[in-house]
Amino acid sequence: MSRIDAPIGVFDSGVGGLTVFREIARALPHHPLIYLGDSARVPYGTKSPQTVVRYSLEAANHLLGRGVGMLVVACNTATAAALPALKERLSIPVIGVIEPGARAAVERTRGHVGVIATEGTVKSKAYTNAIRALAPAVHVTESPAPLFVPLAEEGWANTHVAREVAEIYLQPLLDEGIDTLVLGCTHYPILRATIEQVAGDAVQIVDSAETTAQTVRKLVGAQPNGNPSHTFLVTDAEERFRRIAAEFLEQEIENLEVVTL
Repeated sequence: MSRIDAPIGVFDSGVGGLTVFREIARALPHHPLIYLGDSARVPYGTKSPQTVVRYSLEAANHLLGRGVGMLVVACNTATAAALPALKERLSIPVIGVIEPGARAAVERTRGHVGVIATEGTVKSKAYTNAIRALAPAVHVTESPAPLFVPLAEEGWANTHVAREVAEIYLQPLLDEGIDTLVLGCTHYPILRATIEQVAGDAVQIVDSAETTAQTVRKLVGAQPNGNPSHTFLVTDAEERFRRIAAEFLEQEIENLEVVTL
């Protein structure tokens, strides 16, 4: 199988990476994708970096066995902890979600970037490091927003509960004067409308799913013709995944398999 026909592997700890899958599918409508959600071991955000590296390598090896020609790590926690190890050990291109988001934030900010993410991503300071590597003078404030994950998964993204939670999480960042906000968890784009309402028009929103898809599209270049067949893999809870995926992707999914890593 030639590289142009090889499917792109999209890996996440669960369902959040479906927002990245969705944007890649939009950017490359003719390219086959294989999505792997490690739902048996979710969440990664509370695991040690060593454990996340091990899980990520196991997922990557499974996708390599299915012939992927590129790996997208559609999980901020896994990107922060495991991207260097994945790039070192894999012979195919590996794309994380942090660097594209950081680059977009630097391009849009007037000097102060806020980042909301899981506790694991915030502790790693991955976004702060990536942004300052590109623009040392930019001020970065990171803050955890863990309740956004269950709100997205339960379909509560546009409720008054989500609005109140967003106000609690975002007010300290707004008080500090951020002008740009990075959605540093792949679940968070599901709550984007609510987040934008709370943040206001003066704050630019950076969706790492969109920016990652743009990076993938640039690297892929030419793509096959025709209608691609996408495959979805999970390590547990397939019916829950099917339900949430239908909400995230706004369509029923086919070709869902349960696998062991």
